Amino acid sequence: MDCAKVAKICHEANRAYCETIGDNSQPKWEDAPAWQRDSAFNGVMFHASALTRGEQPSPSASHEAWLAQKRAEGWNYGPVKDIEKKEHPCFMPYDGLPIEQRVKDFVFAAIVKAFYDASIAAGELMQAKT
Repeated sequence: MDCAKVAKICHEANRAYCETIGDNSQPKWEDAPAWQRDSAFNGVMFHASALTRGEQPSPSASHEAWLAQKRAEGWNYGPVKDIEKKEHPCFMPYDGLPIEQRVKDFVFAAIVKAFYDASIAAGELMQAKT
């Protein structure tokens, strides 16, 4: 499984989903800043590593991993996503997220699992290409 390619797919699925809920702030993968692409890649690695151990992370665990990464990078809660201020409206515990935000964690996990399962079926190893 090429984790970099899966990260791109996850990002684009998230971007498409966000548009359906009125959030047009997500750039295309090619236009996304490195920190945003890295965030998607780290999410894929989080899920793929768990799957390799025979675990399937819950959507809340996925969000908490994202939240921990954002916290380490100096992000905080803000009512609107502000890259300059490093503020994000999803910077809160999973249980506080509205359902339309929780869906993103389900979609992300499902995409990674589908590629992981297909890779296992094909006898491929996970590849952490960037």
